[in-house]
Amino acid sequence: MSSEMTGSTAYYDDNPNIYWASLFVDELARGGLDAVCIAPGSRSTPLTLAFYANKHFKVYQHLDERSAAFFALGMALKLRKPVALVCTSGTAAANFYPALIEAYMSEVPLLILTADRPPELRHSGANQTIDQVKMFGDHVLWSVDVALPQENAPHQMLRSLNTLAARAIARSNGLVKGPVHLNFPFRKPLEPHDPAHWPVLAGDNNSPLPYTAIAHGRIHPTGDQLEFLIELVKQQPHGLIICGPACPAGDFPAAVTSLASAAGYPIFADPLSGIRFGPYLNNAAILGGYESFLQFTQLPWPKPQLILRFGAVPTSKWLNEYLDNLDPLYHIHIRESGKWADQSHKISHFLQINPAITCEHLVSAIQRRTDRNWQKGWTGSDEHSWIVINEMMAKSSFDGAVVAALLHRLPPQTKLFVGNSLAIRHVDQFGRPLAIPLQLFANRGASGIDGNISTGLGIAAASSGLTVLLVGDLTFYHDNNGLLALQKLIQGQVIIVLLNNNGGGIFRRLPVSQIEPPFEALFLTPHDLDFSHLAAMYGLLHFRAADLNSFKAALESTLAGNSSSIIEVQSDSEKDEQVRQEIISAVKSQVGSLLASKVVD
Repeated sequence: MSSEMTGSTAYYDDNPNIYWASLFVDELARGGLDAVCIAPGSRSTPLTLAFYANKHFKVYQHLDERSAAFFALGMALKLRKPVALVCTSGTAAANFYPALIEAYMSEVPLLILTADRPPELRHSGANQTIDQVKMFGDHVLWSVDVALPQENAPHQMLRSLNTLAARAIARSNGLVKGPVHLNFPFRKPLEPHDPAHWPVLAGDNNSPLPYTAIAHGRIHPTGDQLEFLIELVKQQPHGLIICGPACPAGDFPAAVTSLASAAGYPIFADPLSGIRFGPYLNNAAILGGYESFLQFTQLPWPKPQLILRFGAVPTSKWLNEYLDNLDPLYHIHIRESGKWADQSHKISHFLQINPAITCEHLVSAIQRRTDRNWQKGWTGSDEHSWIVINEMMAKSSFDGAVVAALLHRLPPQTKLFVGNSLAIRHVDQFGRPLAIPLQLFANRGASGIDGNISTGLGIAAASSGLTVLLVGDLTFYHDNNGLLALQKLIQGQVIIVLLNNNGGGIFRRLPVSQIEPPFEALFLTPHDLDFSHLAAMYGLLHFRAADLNSFKAALESTLAGNSSSIIEVQSDSEKDEQVRQEIISAVKSQVGSLLASKVVD
């Protein structure tokens, strides 16, 4: 076996598997990858040992492949760069699939490294052998069945391993981000030929530079595109800006709020947009109460003639329905990745250009609009909605009020992961825009309840400070084995706020809730579980809150300390939905009468 490779610090061993894996892993380190989640297994031994031996990597060891994959997803969400995943052959790799689907749908960069049997064992009935070649189908950006390691491999083949590592990172972290799958077949023996003298560096070149450097730039708008957008904004005083989930970070929040301020357009800010919670609240008209006040049969506002959309499809049911019922002259979506996000197919212009750069150009080219009546109608509706909501929530202990209280009490820069089903919908409806900078995350690509605990803990592992997980009881139950990571892999404080309404309370919003007896047994699915036992099993503090005041007290107690804990809020989903409907009715009545009397003009 040849060990000659320019720029390589791979570990040498007579076993070609070891050299193959270490050469590839070394190049991943040079390419900027620095975290890997590994699930135990035999066939993946060469990859596991290669990551362990390379001190550049932070290795996160997991017992369960599904939790490992969602943990890596959470890390990549926070870091905004790829994280690697390693597993053995067989169904171990299949357990990565749910997280890969979410990563693909949410454009989260992941590098999936699955070990496999050699070609002669495939389709042979050999133990723990399934067809892993392109097993993730269209839910990965790229899939490669890597060449089988061999002794005395030609230099071109060894160089291809280096370029494969560079290309995999670049593809995963490109303009369109997502998972990349590399399938590594290995023949036995899998362990080093001489364990007593392993690892030994092959060569003495310690250059930190990658063998192949791959980079991408940003897509600037053309002159024609800018001229088109500038004229539209100048000519259309009745415009809306929709910031959905997964809007860009960096310069975008400042740029889009500056555009909204100059154009006189309100921003409908999804809680996952990066716009609703932070210092930009005073820069523009940022709305968050639309899930309540848009529930009118006949909306009294003039119809907008220009809609500018950024990010993914909004969480709000009623915002999406409102947009679906509009036929503006121009409905424009700007997204640099080019990923389509229009479930109603109402987009008139889709522009694959950089949103921040585009907004900055528009701000510099348009004259600040002085007539603010259009904007005041929307901001007045939003403000009066929050007055009604806050008054009614002060009288009730339903779970929406718990979510609102949580958001108002979190310290700046808290990382908040929000589970799906009721949790994210409560944040969307009852999370009033705040000037407090909070970092919100959720798995809204496929919107499943699987792996939510592990994703949140991956976010916690990616940085220091406080991380809060807001999840429902079924979401918590579905991924409770992910709590092992909290015990072993997390340094900072984690608080889990568990909304326990004893089943699938979200289904009470659907017509099927009127069909009994199957509704309770087959949709609501009460479980009657005592989650304090799980807290004790994983060494976590456990608080049980029966109302809003006891929740506030438990939260203050946990925020004052540094121990990780579970605050379990017990509620009645039937009563909670009844209170929510009463709030919506009150908002509709109050805002409707104000608009009719032109108080908010």
